[in-house]
Amino acid sequence: MTTGVRRRMGVDERRQQLIGVALELFSRRSPDEVSIDEIASAAGISRPLVYHYFPGKLSLYEAALQRASDDLASRFVEPPEGPLGARLLRVMRRFFDFVDDHGPGFAALMRGGPAVGSSTTNALVDGVRQAAYVQMLSHLKVENPPARLELVIRSWISLVESTALIWLDGRRIPRGELEVQLVHDFAALAAVSAAYDEELSEVLRKGLKDEPGDGPFSDLVVRLIALASPPAA
Repeated sequence: MTTGVRRRMGVDERRQQLIGVALELFSRRSPDEVSIDEIASAAGISRPLVYHYFPGKLSLYEAALQRASDDLASRFVEPPEGPLGARLLRVMRRFFDFVDDHGPGFAALMRGGPAVGSSTTNALVDGVRQAAYVQMLSHLKVENPPARLELVIRSWISLVESTALIWLDGRRIPRGELEVQLVHDFAALAAVSAAYDEELSEVLRKGLKDEPGDGPFSDLVVRLIALASPPAA
């Protein structure tokens, strides 16, 4: 009769395992509510062994946030092919996939969690925002954005974050509607700014020239026309 032998993990492999376990726990509950003992138990190791790989809960928490922020930033990556509206809608769906799967962890990342004010956490959040900004420029095929375009994109990214955080508190609006609405929000913000900036106006003309009649941007136009039309008698 033979007995199974537990394979000994290397240092980096064990660290990655602990980060994954911690991230999974942080995704279900606030990081403040997750103890080192729980992380150790879920990883199948002792509490002292956790401290062998991480000096404390904060360092493990920051490592988990690093992985989460890398994942979240990747959600904005989309090949710059096809209609812009459809691409942004796919981005929003992947973004809300992350929010849906990692609610407490997402909230902790955006709000700082137990590491509020730490330079590491602030840098991670700023990194996600910058990655999203760069990807939005890529979607619009712009290298040197006019000032108003930068304002529009960064304002929209903040709107996406705050919308997701509010949505997590009760999920009172259907997720799919919010995804479409946020794509509409980007178009509306850009259109208003383009009315004051010919350079931005030209960027939008190029970005929207291939939009189909059944795309999200065309849907927004139809909705706005209906809103401006007088009600039927």
